[in-house]
Amino acid sequence: MTKQDIVEDIALRTGLTKKEVGEAMECFLSRVSQTLVEGGHLEIRGFGTFKVKERKARMARNPRTGETVPVPARRVPVFKVSKMLKDRVAGE
Repeated sequence: MTKQDIVEDIALRTGLTKKEVGEAMECFLSRVSQTLVEGGHLEIRGFGTFKVKERKARMARNPRTGETVPVPARRVPVFKVSKMLKDRVAGE
């Protein structure tokens, strides 16, 4: 399913135009992105939590050459699924 598919589905269900739904979708995604860039987290109850985790610096191995290379510390976005959604997907 793509973003466009979601926009079309919401437009059909609500009676709003695709343009209105698309703008709302863009605003939502922009706000989620901005929150993560600022290091915050966003919880949507019954769905999950978006947050940023700090990854420590480490040594890795290049699989082609076998050479060890340093991987710097970095921040990565993560999504944790809520128990409610996890149970729904599992059919429980």
